[in-house]
Amino acid sequence: MSVHEPVGGFGVAVVREDGKWRCSSLELATLNELDAAITALRKIRSTGALFGMLNVDDEFFVLLRPSPGGVSLLLSDAAAALDYDIAADVLDLLRVEPPDDEDDGLWPEGDLGILADLGLPDGELQVIVDEVDLYPDEQLQMIAQRCGFSSEFAAVVDRVQQ
Repeated sequence: MSVHEPVGGFGVAVVREDGKWRCSSLELATLNELDAAITALRKIRSTGALFGMLNVDDEFFVLLRPSPGGVSLLLSDAAAALDYDIAADVLDLLRVEPPDDEDDGLWPEGDLGILADLGLPDGELQVIVDEVDLYPDEQLQMIAQRCGFSSEFAAVVDRVQQ
């Protein structure tokens, strides 16, 4: 059912404290297991907003935002759960059934308002997710630009992709 070989892509932790954005890379293990991504983010100490952006194999992205009561999640393509453990884990946590093998539609699952308090309303995030001509890294760059941390995000992605 799922991909077990190393998964490509990148993970970025994003923090907003005292009006400033800071981005740092996450270990590649965070692209394989949702628990690893959540644990890595929870280890980052911040009094401000904290969330993660995962580009998994240039196939889909995951936004995750831990809170004391749990974690908010957005999976850009629910069909990815048919091939990737981390996407299946997101749907499990959201208590959503994976799509059928025959369903070739692209749709997000989770909280489209995950970044609304940071300047990205759910309607605008829906528009970004619906841009099927863009790769996940381009969609994440659009999210970073809309929220105001595109240069910090791009610097981390450039370092990771070298």
